[in-house]
Amino acid sequence: MQLLIVEDDDSIAEPLIDGLHREGFETTRVATGRDALDADQPDLVLLDLGLPDIDGKDVCRELRDRSDVPIIVVTARGDEIDRVVLLELGADDYLVKPFGFRELVARIRAVARRSGSVGTADRPDGEQRLGRLMIDRRTRRVTIDDVEVVLTPKEFDLLSMLAEDPGAVRSREEIMDEVWDPHWYGPTKTLDVHMASLRKKLGDPHWIETIRGVGFRLGMPS
Repeated sequence: MQLLIVEDDDSIAEPLIDGLHREGFETTRVATGRDALDADQPDLVLLDLGLPDIDGKDVCRELRDRSDVPIIVVTARGDEIDRVVLLELGADDYLVKPFGFRELVARIRAVARRSGSVGTADRPDGEQRLGRLMIDRRTRRVTIDDVEVVLTPKEFDLLSMLAEDPGAVRSREEIMDEVWDPHWYGPTKTLDVHMASLRKKLGDPHWIETIRGVGFRLGMPS
């Protein structure tokens, strides 16, 4: 997944880019609004509002006028924006400095998933086969033994996320951030309800294993 990082502060941009590369993302970094507008279109834009040449809000609006590229806005604490203004800007999400790197990565993946952006480096695209299970992210279809399993959008997103790294444990917090929203304030029991429904539809509870006190992982039933 190609990210455009629009950040004029080297002390922020350089460690951020190093971390994103470790997560498997490709990045292009620019330091001005003009360079951001002149850059090739990426899969997602991480846009700092405090730019030296053009107001970051104007950059956001112009990027949105040109395309549907997902945009995550970064703002300083003294320059916080509410959701109404965020929508007016055309952004998909926002972060307030200082922010945690883990939260940033979760939001990038969540926005990419919701927008349908292709290809984070750790998420297979198109068809992915795991034994009897086949997941087609392009058509959002799931089959087991070539028989289609009809899932709700959230159930598909849950299965797709767990299948990104089969056998790896994904924490409850990470799942909520990616599949729901980093700003989700509803009951976390909704995750258990969706997981129970997904297990039932897959026909074998061993497809999704609960790791008590941690989260869930995708198993491979014999």
